[in-house]
Amino acid sequence: MKKNIFLVVFCFVSFGVFAQSPLEKGGVQLNAGIGTSNWGTPVYLGVDYGACKDITVGGELSYRSQSNYYGQNKYSSSVVGVGVNGNYHFNRIFDLPSQWNIYAGLSINYYAWSYENDLYKSNNDSNIGLGAQVGARYFFTKKFGVNLELGGGSATNGGKIGITYKL
Repeated sequence: MKKNIFLVVFCFVSFGVFAQSPLEKGGVQLNAGIGTSNWGTPVYLGVDYGACKDITVGGELSYRSQSNYYGQNKYSSSVVGVGVNGNYHFNRIFDLPSQWNIYAGLSINYYAWSYENDLYKSNNDSNIGLGAQVGARYFFTKKFGVNLELGGGSATNGGKIGITYKL
C-alpha cells in the first residue's frame, strides 16, 4: 500500500514534465557534485553511457582533502579516486514517470591518498575498493536533473548529491 501511495504522489508531483529517463542505449550523461566521507568532502565528476536497455556503464573521478589539528600536531590528507561502475535502472519495472530515474549497481574504484602530520611527516598509500550503490535522479528538463546516491566502497563513501546533464 505504501508503494502505491508513493507512486501516486510521484505521478502528481511530476505531472507535465516530459524528460527522457533512464539513459537510452548509446546515450551519454555527465554527473558532478559533492559527497560524504570521513576524510573530507569529496567533489566528483562522472560520465554514464547507455550500454543497453536499462543498463549503464560509467566512470568517475573524485578528489577530497582535509586538514585538522590534534593538539599541537597538524594532520592533512588528500585522496584521488578513479572508478568504473555498472547500474541497472528500474524505471520500466516500477513503471515510473519519465523524469524519475531509480537505479542500483556495483563499482570498482582505485584510490591514491597521501597524508602528512608533524609526527610522521608524510605517507602515501593506494587501494582498490569494491562497492555498491543505489540512487535516484529527477530531471527538470529533458537534459538537466539532480541526483542523489547512497553507497560504499568508493571515494565518495556514504553518499553524494549533484547534478546530471544529458548530452
